[in-house]
Amino acid sequence: MGRRERILDAAFEEFATKGFRGATIKSIARAAGLRSPALIYWYFPDKEALFREVLGARIPVLRAVRDPARLLDRPPEEVLPLIAKRYLSTFDNPAAQRMARLLVGEAMRRPEIAEVFGNAVIKRILGFLKSYMAHQVELGRLRPHDVRSSARAFIGMLLPQVGGKVFFPAIREDGLTDEEHVENAVRMLLEGLRPEGK
Repeated sequence: MGRRERILDAAFEEFATKGFRGATIKSIARAAGLRSPALIYWYFPDKEALFREVLGARIPVLRAVRDPARLLDRPPEEVLPLIAKRYLSTFDNPAAQRMARLLVGEAMRRPEIAEVFGNAVIKRILGFLKSYMAHQVELGRLRPHDVRSSARAFIGMLLPQVGGKVFFPAIREDGLTDEEHVENAVRMLLEGLRPEGK
């Protein structure tokens, strides 16, 4: 494993354990086995850039939307389940669950952390979904509508499943699997957005 990968692994564990504010470049360097924290700056200009890179590397849905051009022409019956499954799989990892809990708490107390996370994750996912939905409207696969709402609605449909993994296990007591939930959510969304006469 190269030095950059060791830094990313160590940073993920530090952010997951201590949150954005509690993790320091010094503690990340120590966890990565580096002799000097300054070595991190060869790869990342600051802690925020390192955090964004950790999120990009560790959140499967961000990897999926990294190259949106290859997804834009594929039908929503393929793309939406792919995005939803990758989004939900992020929270299967106990360290990712810890990080989500810490980040939500930090974001509520510190607007700058909410902004970093929002720009690194939420904006990118919603941005992809808005572009994708707009393209599907152009292709005639979805009826004309406000794609800002459909993008938010789609993510919103997934949040209770995430909440069951991260915050409220009682939500999952009914046994609804991720696969079942994704299938139902995609079907409901696409039935609501079906073009007239199709």
